[in-house]
Amino acid sequence: MIDTIHPSSGNVFVDLGYSEGEAAVLALRADLMARLRLLVQTEAWTQQQAAQRFGIAQSRVSDLVRGKWDKFSLDMLITLAARAGQKVALEMHG
Repeated sequence: MIDTIHPSSGNVFVDLGYSEGEAAVLALRADLMARLRLLVQTEAWTQQQAAQRFGIAQSRVSDLVRGKWDKFSLDMLITLAARAGQKVALEMHG
């Protein structure tokens, strides 16, 4: 059996067959979620401390650190970042 290697488009979600728009949102969600998980880890917050900082239940923090991306909208992730004192910026590239 011969494997065929296809070059990446630069967005794994496009490579998986999502439309350009959907893939862009999914990539933003994945990136922001990873950054929030890293923030919790870097600050050495307990899940309870993170919940207080983010203004959400501890169970939601558990979902966040476990990478359950389907439970968080892009809007919610931006809100959590803002509540944690982070600035979120969007860039467009042509």
